[in-house]
Amino acid sequence: MALADDFEAVLQTLPPDWSGIELDLRIADELRYIEAATLLTQINAMPYSKHDWHWRLRVAHDFGHAASAPTVRGTLALLDDQGIKGELVPREVRSGRVEVMQMWGRPESVRQEFRARRAQ
Repeated sequence: MALADDFEAVLQTLPPDWSGIELDLRIADELRYIEAATLLTQINAMPYSKHDWHWRLRVAHDFGHAASAPTVRGTLALLDDQGIKGELVPREVRSGRVEVMQMWGRPESVRQEFRARRAQ
């Protein structure tokens, strides 16, 4: 199965409120490591050193400090187009999003009312 298809399959298993996922990527042919690394710079893949896996990929759903899911899928499709085979394994999923409201400078009564209204 292609890496982009594997990635789509992983996304289908995630809960609707997922906010981030970390995946490990290993390529089958280590002679193509530099070619793959060049393409993976688009999504800030973090290389491992002295490990069985080659890169850690961080993916954000709607917000966060990670690559967006469509960008990751497109980059993995580029690897597929180049004939670079590999394995993709999810390692950590974060879910649950929280509304963020600027509360700096507001009195504690406003903060408590905000929390009470959102708890309903």
